Amino acid sequence: MTAQRTLVLLKPDAVQRSLRGEILRRIEAKGYDIVALAQRTATSEELAAHYAEHEGKPFYPGLVEYMGAAPLVALVVEGVNVIAGFRSLAGATNPTEAAPGTIRGDLACEQDLPVIQNLVHGSDSEESAAREIGIWFPELG
Repeated sequence: MTAQRTLVLLKPDAVQRSLRGEILRRIEAKGYDIVALAQRTATSEELAAHYAEHEGKPFYPGLVEYMGAAPLVALVVEGVNVIAGFRSLAGATNPTEAAPGTIRGDLACEQDLPVIQNLVHGSDSEESAAREIGIWFPELG
């Protein structure tokens, strides 16, 4: 089997709650390698490119506002079947439905907010991973 790469974002709620170290620990404990990492506030251009498939949906403006309002951590993670593996490690999108033992199941809590704040994003396919890595880390694209 060959290693894959995926994009992982530690969303602003993860950074604001000082969960960076715990989430990175879980990624590394799973046996994945972190090959690139940067903490920064996302630009409107990065967010528009990243969430292009959601443009025009009712939640899009709130999502872009939330993701650009505070620093996030972008990273490229590498490992065998890392795309599916990280998504399993992250847990279900809705924190209430995420299983215990997952990042969202253990660390995220559902709140009455216009946008789900669920700590992390992980690419959903090899095609998405390549596109998203190109947005956040063009030097690796």
